[in-house]
Amino acid sequence: MMKQFWSTVLGSFVGMWIALMLFTVFSIVMGIAFLGSMSDFGSNNASKSVIEDQSVLHLNLYGSIDERSTDNAKIMAFLNDMPTPNSLTDILNAIEVASTDNRIKGIFIECNGTTAGMASLHEIRDALLKFKKDSNKFIYAYGDNIAEADYYVASAADSIYINKIGVVDIHGIGGYNLFFKKLLDKLGIEMQVIRVGTFKSAVEPYILTEMSEANRLQTEHYLNNIWGVLCQGISESRNISIDKINMLADSITWLQNTEYILANRLADEACYKNEFEKRLKAALYGDENSDKEICFVEPYELATESITTGNTDKIAVIYAVGEIDGSTDSGIISSELSEKILEIANDEDIKGVVLRINSPGGSAFGAEQIWAALEEVKKAGKPLAASMGDMAASGGYYIACGADRIFAEPTTLTGSIGVFGVIPCIETLVEDKIGITQSIVKTNENTEFPLISKKMTPMQRASMQRMVNETYELFVARCATGRHTTCDSIKSIAEGRVWDGISAKEIGLVDEFGNTQAAIKWVANQAGISDYDIITGPDENFKLSNYIFQYMETRVENRLESEANPLYKYHKEIAKILSREPIQCLMEPLEIR
Repeated sequence: MMKQFWSTVLGSFVGMWIALMLFTVFSIVMGIAFLGSMSDFGSNNASKSVIEDQSVLHLNLYGSIDERSTDNAKIMAFLNDMPTPNSLTDILNAIEVASTDNRIKGIFIECNGTTAGMASLHEIRDALLKFKKDSNKFIYAYGDNIAEADYYVASAADSIYINKIGVVDIHGIGGYNLFFKKLLDKLGIEMQVIRVGTFKSAVEPYILTEMSEANRLQTEHYLNNIWGVLCQGISESRNISIDKINMLADSITWLQNTEYILANRLADEACYKNEFEKRLKAALYGDENSDKEICFVEPYELATESITTGNTDKIAVIYAVGEIDGSTDSGIISSELSEKILEIANDEDIKGVVLRINSPGGSAFGAEQIWAALEEVKKAGKPLAASMGDMAASGGYYIACGADRIFAEPTTLTGSIGVFGVIPCIETLVEDKIGITQSIVKTNENTEFPLISKKMTPMQRASMQRMVNETYELFVARCATGRHTTCDSIKSIAEGRVWDGISAKEIGLVDEFGNTQAAIKWVANQAGISDYDIITGPDENFKLSNYIFQYMETRVENRLESEANPLYKYHKEIAKILSREPIQCLMEPLEIR
């Protein structure tokens, strides 16, 4: 009887679990089908959104901003009940289209807290300034509480409105790293590090308890330059001296009231959201009490990136975003990207290539494969430009250095020409703390190497050091050839040092400031073409199992992060370093605030 009872209970539980899984799969499939009908906005085979006259482009500064619009991002946002994510390409294209589209009368910047990188923010702000110059249309910004990143973009607006009890946060920029050495010591894990480059700081969190002096020096240098760019932009747009901006940054503005904000010209008017909507109606209809509804248009509804006109001549924009051959499939997979590049090299219709990079680097082997594929593009006689986003550092610079022309933003982080190798050792953990021992049978001295349960021998460490040195010399040689200089010149600015875009241009790592559009125009000019279509890649790989896995993983991670933070974050960091290839050209960026 009891056995039958438990069988019934177990059967019911299994049935419920299967039903839940089927419902999840069904929801995902329906979401994909729904988004499939509305994805690829602006593509030549997608239905165009109906945009009314007297519309306003709504630029919502919220969360991260991806490099380009993808179905993956849209579907995951749909499944997690989040707003459709903005992409940098959609935003920039929408702003450009809005300047000449008679249906769009202005732009509304809603400050909700973006976590976008500094270079992305700089590109958006430049696009807004160009919009103001080229069109006779308004830009209004509003926020309940305006964070510094949002404010930098919003400062380009004609008027900034703040909630009557809102705040503006101007505080300067800084960054921090988490250091895991004490935790690893407690766990009995030793990170066996071999590196080249005094400034190569990616390994510091695992071998030190605080930032090295060399790392502090380079970090202060690029943070001061980036802060200088932000101050200059705010100063010019808001007519506030740079000295005063620094004074305000020191005054903890987010603890000041709106009277202080208005008195110091950080905002133009304090009002509630409904009152701000009246300001918009006055600008649109000439009557703030108009009963007409404001028609807001999202960036993806105006984006035209993928529209083709049937031109035979094409320019390919290849996106290299994320870590190279990292621990997940969400970054750059060197084998797939290399294959795509080789296809482009052999495509006679493609007359030039722009490599858009937003990457901290990663696998040294993967970076070399991508570099080699890009060389085939040049051998095919196609001009090649690199366009750097928020970051093109270490392996990210490796794949850029061979380009005929390198574009970056003043706030881009790049350089970090250095190499390191890491082999974790958990001998103390497994033997002393857990109590597991092992016996090894082998035919040769280094049969089992690398084995994370045993420390490296002096001979093994020397061999690793030799390989790291050789990889560094190859990296330097690639940079020297690409930049038309000597290896000694590259070594004088290498050593793993990170440079901001301003400094990188001064020392010759970057040719000029400009975004992807500037790079495309340069390539077109070099190729001698004026009428051309733009194609982008690599394409996304559709796998239903990936969406199911990502959906469930996101749910679990959100739960763990809310209940086990920060321990879960530490676990993820350690798991990430354990899963990487031994030899890395990688920059671990600061958590910049």
